[in-house]
Amino acid sequence: MSKSADPHRRTTVPAAAPSRRRVLGAAAGAGAVVAAGGLGGTAVAAGSAAAPPLLGTYDVVVIGSGAAGMTAALTAAKKGLSCVVVEKAPTFGGSAARSGAGIWLPNNSVIKAAGVPETPAKAAQYLAAVVGDEVPADRQKAFLDHGPAMLSFVMANSPLRFRWMEGYSDYYPELPGGLPNGRSIEPDQLDGNVLGAELARLNPAYLATPPGMVVFSADYKWLALTAVSAKGVAVATECLARGTKAALLGQKPLTMGQALAGGLRAGLLSAGVPVWLDTPLTDLHIENGAVTGAVVTRDGSPGLLRARRGVIVGSGGFEHNAAMREQYQEQPIAHWSVGAKENTGDGIRAGQRAGADVALMDDAWWGPAIATPGQPWFCLAERTLPGGLLVNAAGARFVNEAGPYSDVVHTMYERDTPAARHIPAWLIVDQNYRNRYLFKDILPTFPFPADWYDAGAVHKAWSLDALASAIGVPAGALRATVDRFNSLARQGDDTDFGRGDSAYDHYYTDPSVQPNSCLAPLWLPPYYALRIVPGDLGTKGGLLTDARARVLRPDGSVIRGLYAAGNASAAVMGRSYAGAGSTIGPAMTFGYVAALDLAGAL
Repeated sequence: MSKSADPHRRTTVPAAAPSRRRVLGAAAGAGAVVAAGGLGGTAVAAGSAAAPPLLGTYDVVVIGSGAAGMTAALTAAKKGLSCVVVEKAPTFGGSAARSGAGIWLPNNSVIKAAGVPETPAKAAQYLAAVVGDEVPADRQKAFLDHGPAMLSFVMANSPLRFRWMEGYSDYYPELPGGLPNGRSIEPDQLDGNVLGAELARLNPAYLATPPGMVVFSADYKWLALTAVSAKGVAVATECLARGTKAALLGQKPLTMGQALAGGLRAGLLSAGVPVWLDTPLTDLHIENGAVTGAVVTRDGSPGLLRARRGVIVGSGGFEHNAAMREQYQEQPIAHWSVGAKENTGDGIRAGQRAGADVALMDDAWWGPAIATPGQPWFCLAERTLPGGLLVNAAGARFVNEAGPYSDVVHTMYERDTPAARHIPAWLIVDQNYRNRYLFKDILPTFPFPADWYDAGAVHKAWSLDALASAIGVPAGALRATVDRFNSLARQGDDTDFGRGDSAYDHYYTDPSVQPNSCLAPLWLPPYYALRIVPGDLGTKGGLLTDARARVLRPDGSVIRGLYAAGNASAAVMGRSYAGAGSTIGPAMTFGYVAALDLAGAL
């Protein structure tokens, strides 16, 4: 099959034909308002006998202390509005604090200073090509127009500084306006001492940084190659040197999501914005059809926070709400999310009870994951490094393993049928792969943990036939698939699925492997099979908003006083994923936009 005829390689926006997932989501969404009463009661109206005692009155009440919520609160405060942030968790930062904190934000000052060949026209062309008609053009434009100003505002009003993630390609760099060298940025190193006692209340990272090291998100691609790459060794040495320097200076170094959440919280401290932890949203308070406050649980008792101007919902998605995932999303679905565990859709459900429309509820920020004990492992480099391939229950390849992670899981769902199971899939690697590359935080040559085997997350065998038997796939088919893959790897051209055709495919790979850094044959036993399930960084659907982040009803009218940003709102990325940080960049931008609108400064 020629590359140009490859049906598995996405180079244009998908056709409009609905998938099973879209049909399910649409059906569920149509019944959302009817079902809202079963999702936790009705919105609290003024004068109700059940109205709780008043806890305070502010211009703006922000729900959630993630990237969206804290950016919104910082903006409101600096525009002269009184503001409070309420957070369900005992920690602040939400999913953002757990993340690598990549931020996809075209035309910002950081990438321009680095010489990235960016223009507003190029960014608009690319985003439109990625998103298609799934999201109105004015919302796309609002993100692109306000994103650069948001970042400059955050840097002016917090200790946050940012670095370009050079080389981290846009996810579809071949599309018009795409940049093979990338637009994504990440936070620079932050001294946690700026937080004082609040540092202890920062939500922990998804994967802890190795002790004594200061590691940026962009470093991980090289740390995975330390056993086989001089640059990998150099990067590891630099990470250690940063850690040593920070220790000598008495600093508490933060990077990635820890730096982002910590820096935003430091900005709120300076601005005098209170953040109430352990204070979940119960419902929205409504007067004369407008949202005028929030009912929360504070110290175990309900109370009302009045909002003179409005409420901004930044409470995250519903990835940890099994009932909502069952209602809106295609099966099989389970707790394979790495989003903050408190994300159970509280803000979305409260908005629905207030009459809000929702969109994209069937979708998520998908990625292949391994259901390891404790929490799933979201696979980035592991499925891309040369010497591994994905197979379905028939023992056949079905996707470009190095493609954008959301596309891989979309393919798993779209092709999963009783006659051809793609969930779970299996990542097949050999001992040569294990000898060369870091896997999660497991060093090369080191064995997978025993509890991974006990949980069925990994299987090991000394032949492909024995491995096939262990995972229940046809032995002959698996042998034939690996033989075919090996022949493609040796010639360096994946004519079946186009692995390596895109600049994006080469980010998490091994440059020493030629002619294609994505491809290497499997030849050294034992062989391993890792069970791959549809993981996610959070759900993608939520309250439908306009270009000013105002929440809309199904008829398109605005719910006065109600705004949403981040994963509590339907993503401006639609069903796609423009580049690293396509969650956080828009979350911060629309939090900023919402606060500007409430301040009359938009």
